[in-house]
Amino acid sequence: MTKVLVLHSVCLVRSALAALLRSEGDFEVTSSGWRAAVRQAEFLRPDVAVVDLDCPGVSAALLADAGATRLLPDSSVPLLVLARADTPGSLRRAFLTRARGYVDKDGSPERLVRAIGKVAAGERFIDATLASAFMEADPMPLSPRELSVLARAAEGDSIAEIAHALHLASGTVRNYMAAVTRKTGARNRIDAIRISRRAGWV
Repeated sequence: MTKVLVLHSVCLVRSALAALLRSEGDFEVTSSGWRAAVRQAEFLRPDVAVVDLDCPGVSAALLADAGATRLLPDSSVPLLVLARADTPGSLRRAFLTRARGYVDKDGSPERLVRAIGKVAAGERFIDATLASAFMEADPMPLSPRELSVLARAAEGDSIAEIAHALHLASGTVRNYMAAVTRKTGARNRIDAIRISRRAGWV
């Protein structure tokens, strides 16, 4: 039986996805919000962790230290992300999570079941409908650390809160935000968040 950890900040969404997987495949499914993700992952030791890229807070959670290792205690746990073909910028962001599988949210449940099986077996999976979106995605001008800082800012965190969450000095966070503003061609932090959201980076 394949052990699957479903991560989403919205309880109804993660519960519905977990119920779907239990009905569609031979899975032992646990669902969790971000705060309990590490504890659940340590207890379950999942074969696959499934994450929705449109989930509120996903950027701040997954892009800390540019990958899922901050979220999941064992970096060997394969990550499978759910994405949409009409938001190619978010797929660029997905690369930074070191995901092994990418499933189109507009696809069938059977596609998700197949993807989980392949990722759990150590293979890669990319939905055909997402392949062209990967090619069309705008280049990512921000470094992983800049993106992690921006993702926290987009969630409404203050400079001090970002510094505490990412174990940085406040001055360092301000320097990263200045670099983000410059690289995105924004007027200020709010404008940088707006531009980055429109591109699908956060």
